[in-house]
Amino acid sequence: MFIAMNRFQVKAGQEADFEAVWRGRDSRLSELKGFQSFHLLKGPADEEAGVVLYASHTVWASREDFIAWTKSEQFRDAHKNAGGTRGYYAGPPKFEGFEAVL
Repeated sequence: MFIAMNRFQVKAGQEADFEAVWRGRDSRLSELKGFQSFHLLKGPADEEAGVVLYASHTVWASREDFIAWTKSEQFRDAHKNAGGTRGYYAGPPKFEGFEAVL
């Protein structure tokens, strides 16, 4: 199993717009071999920094299946409008990948 996460620092006040983008997104993940699940997670707010932490969380059968997603037409389609949402973020997303050991 491989878990892929992107962490986002969303500017305070932009949470509803950020979540709406994800709700309206046609990721086509289910078309890919090895895809198991997706969740968008909302974390704590850092009032001092003016941000709210979010993480996109996908579970794949293997790292190879995840890499195939990143090279797919479905990936390109899902990310084609990403530049239009830059105003929501306090910085670039941070990718974290994890392979199951137990």
